[in-house]
Amino acid sequence: MIKVGLTGGIGSGKSTVAQVFKTLGIPVFDADIVAKRIMEEDKLLVASIKQALGDESYIGDKLNRKYIADIVFKDKYQLELLNSLIHPVTIRAAEDWMLEQTTPYCIKEAALLFEAGTAGNLDYIIGVQASDALRIKRVMQRDGITRQEVLNRMGKQIEQDIKMRLCDYVITNDEQRLLIPQIIEIHQKIITETTHIS
Repeated sequence: MIKVGLTGGIGSGKSTVAQVFKTLGIPVFDADIVAKRIMEEDKLLVASIKQALGDESYIGDKLNRKYIADIVFKDKYQLELLNSLIHPVTIRAAEDWMLEQTTPYCIKEAALLFEAGTAGNLDYIIGVQASDALRIKRVMQRDGITRQEVLNRMGKQIEQDIKMRLCDYVITNDEQRLLIPQIIEIHQKIITETTHIS
């Protein structure tokens, strides 16, 4: 089983790319979605988050995302603290999930692959890039937040140029270059690699 990472800065369009891989029959582990689910279901983690960020981190059993975002994207220490609680649990969940897959390769989609130190466990990494202006516009529309709030979040991630240089493959998602041919080309290269290995 070849393990592939899919990453990119906020607003780059990772989820769109992941959806295309899914239509090609490749299973995708969405680390962000799984992390949010675990943050609501894992009682020990819930208690740790409340202790770190306050009881207001939850409204009933549901994550108070706006409250948490307002804290962690303005305070580097609080963001690192939250990530130190969430990342180990999510990494374990991804590893367990990958062991269950039977396709030639599977994908772990995560914005913070390099930041969380999990890139070393993967065979290949695909990066998704777009211009900063387009990324800002997408996130403002998607999350209903201000330009400054988007910039704050972008500032907490590795710079896009550096991140893309660390990737084995790069997909440009700029709404000008066709996306699907880029994805199919990478898909075929990885499939070819799996046949060489087997």
